[in-house]
Amino acid sequence: METNLGNAYDSNTFQADCANCFGLCCVALAFTASSDFPVDKAAGVPCKNLEDDFRCGIHRNLRLSGYSGCTVFDCLGAGQKVSQQTFGGISWKDRPQSAQQIFQVLPVMQQLHEMMLYLTQAIERHGKGEMETELRESRKAIYGLTLASAERLLAIDLHQYRVNINELLVQVSEEVRLESGRFNKKMNRKKGPNYQGTDLMGATFQGKAMKGSLFRGAYLIGADMSRADLGNSDFIGADMRNADLSGADLSGSLYLTQMQLNSAKGNYSTKLPALLSRPAHWCKK
Repeated sequence: METNLGNAYDSNTFQADCANCFGLCCVALAFTASSDFPVDKAAGVPCKNLEDDFRCGIHRNLRLSGYSGCTVFDCLGAGQKVSQQTFGGISWKDRPQSAQQIFQVLPVMQQLHEMMLYLTQAIERHGKGEMETELRESRKAIYGLTLASAERLLAIDLHQYRVNINELLVQVSEEVRLESGRFNKKMNRKKGPNYQGTDLMGATFQGKAMKGSLFRGAYLIGADMSRADLGNSDFIGADMRNADLSGADLSGSLYLTQMQLNSAKGNYSTKLPALLSRPAHWCKK
């Protein structure tokens, strides 16, 4: 895997492989009765729909059964890494004395994989010179942490690692958004609009040219972005629940995650960046 990460991205690295996971998200995570879940479940308690083989008994009917929140969550490949790498293929059922530790490691691993995803996207878009070297070294360091022991993983200062890579991610974002092809009157390169941290709930961007925009930490809940050109835009930390991405062009956009896409609406004409998959619940038209 490190060979792939050193030279090119491997989409499988960031895709959940439930067949090689011990149903960790179905046990480790808590949820509360809401529009996303029909009941309460405490962290560390197996979901009532989890079967003996660690498969979900209602996987094909999650949304119809009121578990739409499960279709949004994505571990970015952390589940199988914890199950097979950190704990050597021994499940929380086979090692009940380690169950609590296993469940605590999952969110740590997920955040490390998220950081690797961001760095991989940055490398793909800015793969030259000293910046490339810094990005690859940072990704290699994060990858090394994913191979560490459970004790080491639980001792990691995740906040500090995020701070360390954020400067690199911001620099790449600046460069990529300058590639948006927008120009001002003096013919200098110009980035798209800056919506960082802005409340855009229910906003309408239908069919608009939004290339090179900064949506870092923006609230895009229920926003209509259908058929919008969103290429080269930065979406890190944006809340995209129920945003309409039908027919939108997200190719070349930065720092999107599978969970963001899963929480949004789209269709088969939505153009996606590399590494991410079209959610199964999106419309076909």
